[in-house]
Amino acid sequence: MNSVSLLVVAICVYVLAYRYYSAFISAKVLVLNDANMTPAYRCNDGREFVPTNKWVLFGHHFAAIAGAGPLVGPVLAAQYGWGPGFMWILLGSVFAGAVHDFIILFASIRHNGQSLSYIARREVGPVSGMTTSLAILFIIIVALAGLAIVVVNALFKNPWGLYTLSMTIPIAIVVGLYMFKIRPGAIRSGSIAGFLLVLAAVFTGHWLSPGQPWSGLAPFFNLTKPQLSVALPLYGFFAAVLPVWLLLAPRDYLSSYMKIGTIGALALGILIVQPTVNMPFASQFVNGGGPIIPGPWWPYLFITIACGAISGFHALISSGTTCKMIEKESQARMIAYGGMVTEGFVAVMALISAVVLMPGDYFAINSPAAVFAKLGIPTVEIKELSRLVEMDVAHRPGGAVSLAVGMAHIFSNIGGMKHLMSYWYQFAIMFEALFILTTIDAGTRVARYILQDILGTYVYSPLKETSWWPGILFTSAIVSFSWGYLLYSGDVATIWPLFGVANQLLALIALALGTTIILKIAPKKSYALVTFAPLVFLSATVIMAGVMNVQMFFNRGDALGNTNGVLSIVMIILTVITLGDSIRLWLQLLKTEKPIGMDTEISFDACPIDPNNTNYKN
Repeated sequence: MNSVSLLVVAICVYVLAYRYYSAFISAKVLVLNDANMTPAYRCNDGREFVPTNKWVLFGHHFAAIAGAGPLVGPVLAAQYGWGPGFMWILLGSVFAGAVHDFIILFASIRHNGQSLSYIARREVGPVSGMTTSLAILFIIIVALAGLAIVVVNALFKNPWGLYTLSMTIPIAIVVGLYMFKIRPGAIRSGSIAGFLLVLAAVFTGHWLSPGQPWSGLAPFFNLTKPQLSVALPLYGFFAAVLPVWLLLAPRDYLSSYMKIGTIGALALGILIVQPTVNMPFASQFVNGGGPIIPGPWWPYLFITIACGAISGFHALISSGTTCKMIEKESQARMIAYGGMVTEGFVAVMALISAVVLMPGDYFAINSPAAVFAKLGIPTVEIKELSRLVEMDVAHRPGGAVSLAVGMAHIFSNIGGMKHLMSYWYQFAIMFEALFILTTIDAGTRVARYILQDILGTYVYSPLKETSWWPGILFTSAIVSFSWGYLLYSGDVATIWPLFGVANQLLALIALALGTTIILKIAPKKSYALVTFAPLVFLSATVIMAGVMNVQMFFNRGDALGNTNGVLSIVMIILTVITLGDSIRLWLQLLKTEKPIGMDTEISFDACPIDPNNTNYKN
């Protein structure tokens, strides 16, 4: 099988889906209307609600949703062969993931930029509001730990990679000050400067290597796993506290176009090199017993690929930060649906990068030494690959390293670039870490919103105010500590399966809410199949995976396994209650003949329209 064929099929599917299916949802199902003022203008506070250029916002949104999932998930799922993962990435992202992201962004815009749990409380009822709030809180904490573990495994004892990633933080702050305060609206010059500075960070990172000019600084960036597991939650805390324009938006914007550019370059590299797909369509591990994922392809393929096809985490971004910055309703199609199909394309590229490796090399990288020794699969190029990238890549599970090796292998086979493979490898590591860290910072901020909403609604009302500094600091600290604890005490084998199920359970809740909204507003009840069809399939798949996970966790017999098992049970119960409450309402809505509309009562006193605001354009 040739990798070019997979690339061409993916491009055709995504172009057609965006052109026709998203247009149908936009015009017929949701009926977007630019005459409606968006929350970015209605509630403009210069901190959380900020009208943002659509390309900058697309960059932020894509960077925030495209974390570890589309990179690591497809790489790990390659254990089953290239076929199952490739088919699910295409179908899932077009008919499930992109629809899921689109309708939740739309709903949050119409609900004045409110959270997913608030929308559930207004549209379904208090039971769904409460269970959704608790489910989201549990799920996002687990998801952030799952994303962070990949960064830790890629960057521990890797000074070059950690230095490069660290430099993107001050670069983003400088660019944010330039584009939003010094020269507001200077998108082009700020983007070019930021891009060149990030590339310089990749290049100068090599100077930390032994014998290079900055080798004396290497110990400061040569962190262990425990040290990184403390540093990442600290970064998440500051990202949740600082104004969105200072760090979050510019960093996500810069990294987003770095991501898209890298994926575009990878696609071009595949067209030039035309590497052979060495993994079979379906491997001997499709029925279970694999060294990376212990279970069978159904249901584990779907929770492993996760964000590459559909992700509940995206609903938190759509209803967390993006809804507060979008300028026009019509832009939701490009930002949400377009962002997800772009992420699906990233997932396809990640899968190709993994399956062009020889199977023995792929399993050697992604399996612990003791586990790989039992497989009896010979390696082919692993020693040569380690020499070329200037570090031992064997037995570094988690997917990030094998993806970086695969990408570097493709790039280095372009004429005259073989001697640059170590640079390509570190560039790929930086590229992956940027993907993930932008999701961590946005996710921690969204989790802070959610915790403030829960505590403000049910415990102490001032905590709900997003401008009250004691509440901001208190909730940001709780969120960062919670996912940091799971990160510090866990590993890929314990966190990633839990993350996969948690993430997809949240997608079920969001799809159920989307079905309710379509039944309320769409001119035809049959349009609800847009969300109901993927909901039915995923409900059976994800709940089955959750049940299997519970058994696996409790079989470990240790404290962490028991904790993960209890978390899984709680999340499944909350999701089932939410689905049951939604079904109750659906039966009532199906009896109505005409659309009744959403319950979108907006408090204009909380964020009054400024009659002198000349920025708003219909």
